[in-house]
Amino acid sequence: MLNKISLDWTNIDTVFLDMDGTLLDLHYDNHFWLEYMPMKYAKKHQLSLSEAKEQLISHYGAMKGTLNWYCIDHWSEQLAMDMLMLKQDVSERIKIREHVEDFLAFLQQQKKHIILLTNAPSKTIQMKFQHVAIEQYFDQIISSHQLGLAKEQHGFWNKLHQQIDFKVQNSLFIDDNLSVLRAARQYNIAYLLAIHQPDSQQMAVDTEEFTAIKSFKQLF
Repeated sequence: MLNKISLDWTNIDTVFLDMDGTLLDLHYDNHFWLEYMPMKYAKKHQLSLSEAKEQLISHYGAMKGTLNWYCIDHWSEQLAMDMLMLKQDVSERIKIREHVEDFLAFLQQQKKHIILLTNAPSKTIQMKFQHVAIEQYFDQIISSHQLGLAKEQHGFWNKLHQQIDFKVQNSLFIDDNLSVLRAARQYNIAYLLAIHQPDSQQMAVDTEEFTAIKSFKQLF
């Protein structure tokens, strides 16, 4: 039986929600970057699959935590491959997590300000929303690319606060990335939650100091 996660909803006005690994199953992204891309890259450069994986993981590691890590235009240019088209190839794997829509409907009923806050660029957001119908739940959709900083980078929350009005003491933020959550905690976002199993096809993760959601039913 799942334990309810107690939140003071009377004190929460704004809810920031990550997309990949939080509202959507991270399996799609992990499969794309770690399995499908190496296969296509190996074919393009006549490499073995293991060689392709090694080269790509080296490329990925150099960019991790920066805005370019999340930018499909960057990877299209770097790898000379049409990333958006390739992402569409395996788009049947894009899945919404169980009870997410119920949770979003609950937030709407409670009249919370619901903001999608993602490191994904707008092209990726639009592509995913063609496969999962949740766009209508958000009052605002904000990509870190609009601000010029990834969510885990210093200064992101300052820039965000300059663009939208919210109170840190009345805000909830849910994300599967611990570096992102720590940056939010440093900015004094009051309520922070992680995700127990971002990828449904992999083991649960250790969310360390953060309370983790196993099911969104725990929140309402």
